[in-house]
Amino acid sequence: MDFSFTEEQTLLQDSLRRFVQKEYTFEKRKAILSSADGYSREVWSQLAEMGVLGLPFAEEVGGFGGGAAETLIVMQAIGGGLLVEPYLATVVLGGGLVQALGERPQRQMLAEVAEGKLLLAFAHGEPRSRYALAQVETRAQKVGKADGAGWKLSGRKAVVLNGAQADRLIVSARSGGAAGEQAGISLFIVERGAAGLAVRDVPTIDGLRAAEVELKDVRVGADALLGAEGGAFAAIEQASDAGAAALCGEAVGVMEALAAQTLDYLKTRQQFGQPIGRFQVLQHRAADMFIHCELSKSMALLAAMKAGEADARERRRAVSAAKAHIGRSGRFVSQSAIQLHGGMGVTEELPASHYAKRLTMIDFWLGDTAHHIERLGAA
Repeated sequence: MDFSFTEEQTLLQDSLRRFVQKEYTFEKRKAILSSADGYSREVWSQLAEMGVLGLPFAEEVGGFGGGAAETLIVMQAIGGGLLVEPYLATVVLGGGLVQALGERPQRQMLAEVAEGKLLLAFAHGEPRSRYALAQVETRAQKVGKADGAGWKLSGRKAVVLNGAQADRLIVSARSGGAAGEQAGISLFIVERGAAGLAVRDVPTIDGLRAAEVELKDVRVGADALLGAEGGAFAAIEQASDAGAAALCGEAVGVMEALAAQTLDYLKTRQQFGQPIGRFQVLQHRAADMFIHCELSKSMALLAAMKAGEADARERRRAVSAAKAHIGRSGRFVSQSAIQLHGGMGVTEELPASHYAKRLTMIDFWLGDTAHHIERLGAA
């Protein structure tokens, strides 16, 4: 099989790499993290101008008709530069669900996403759901025409990635069945600022933002329903797998950057009158880090190729295998980097600690290593 990128994909990869190196320095990232928004509107607009935000969407809605390979390239660049902009939440998860389930009027919002004018967030996880996608307790009650036809949503959502930054939330709620059942789950588009909607923004350890969301009789119109009533589970699972595959790509970018920084440190740090990189045991550890990066790159490619697979069982096996492997490799690379840097490897002033924190959080988003090993065994 040919895993090489096309000329267009290589150009995309090179342009993103140059953008990150020139426009997204470590000092600029620290300033962005301390801002009220938690991301840079300027950088988001630049990504839109480059066409990055519309890559995976159909041309009819202002996208470029890209696929999993393009998403992988973008996520690797995001990982390499530790970008905190809400690409995963808005484009991969939120945009992916709208593209998969939306009616034509709903799909028009993807043009706004591509232009950088609209942020989305997928509000699905709940306090008692952990990684069980069908464990949805939030309720959706249909409202009759006498009361203005539509739906009334009540429940809580936990750790919603970029939930407080989003202009619209895509909320999962149970319009039928019991918690734990796949049937009966529906998706709704909820505007930020809707009456009864409370969003509490919280920082995560890697500098990103998540939100705790509470819905108290939030009223939405009939046109807020995304897809068929009670039939959203398959799309939720596929979007989650696409998100996990994207995270695998980001992790590869993080690992490669962290390994390269560590190697540079070994070449310059002097001890006993020579660079510590001359010591064989440290060379072995650096070689092991490189091997983990290369193996993870192959697994990320596998996940990207299978993320859109119609065969759910095959998709689950590939994505879970990749996420589990990369979770382990990410831990090895991050811990090795910190050990080789010594005490300064955990300081805020050194990029290594920030890369290590991001790898830790990537493992937990959309299913940690233990979850995906169990899922792989059950597939």
